[in-house]
Amino acid sequence: MRVLAIDTALGACAAAIFDTDHSSVIAADTLPMQRGHTEALMPLIARVLSAANLSFVEIDRIAVTVGPGSFTGLRVGISAARGIAVAAGKPAVGVSTLSAYAAPHFADDETLPVVAAIDARHGHVYFQVFGFAGRTVTAARLAPLREAVHAAGKVPTRIVGSAALAVAAGLSAAAATPAAVDARAAPDIAWVARVGAALPAGQSPPKPQYLRAPDAQPQNAAQLPRR
Repeated sequence: MRVLAIDTALGACAAAIFDTDHSSVIAADTLPMQRGHTEALMPLIARVLSAANLSFVEIDRIAVTVGPGSFTGLRVGISAARGIAVAAGKPAVGVSTLSAYAAPHFADDETLPVVAAIDARHGHVYFQVFGFAGRTVTAARLAPLREAVHAAGKVPTRIVGSAALAVAAGLSAAAATPAAVDARAAPDIAWVARVGAALPAGQSPPKPQYLRAPDAQPQNAAQLPRR
């Protein structure tokens, strides 16, 4: 199976093609960026397909990060994945950004817990705690930074994600020392593809996982009353 993976959820615009038959990435490209995903994504996907010498119809599945992450970024990636899936007649699956962060660490060692944390601004993080073999211990949530710090300080663990340094910095001298701190701005696109390939078909639709309401709210005060 050939999986086209797309990630625009956080600080990168990325795409990759993963071949499950050979357990290898055929082609990949990542552009670090905070804005501009809309303009960059489709040309980037075209370059990745060209490098792999494939067309959309030769892809068997599309995988896309569905959050948590940037509201705008998530919409860009999910819209592209859905559009490609419809046009090519292929299934699409959604990959948790937090799971994609954690996945390579469990490939290295499935015994140590992982705390995956993403900066949600204003002293908050999106975080999830994974236990043995990647099983969820604490479900993905939006919470004050101190909650993620408390979770990371219970036992020696690995802290990953864009807020990893903030979580590690919040640990007291009495807390367990992290086994590793991986603070990359976005998950490795190769692992988005691998996680997407492993998901059961039809059970993970590409729907956004915002975990909080958008900052922009309707201005109801300016609405005229209905008659």
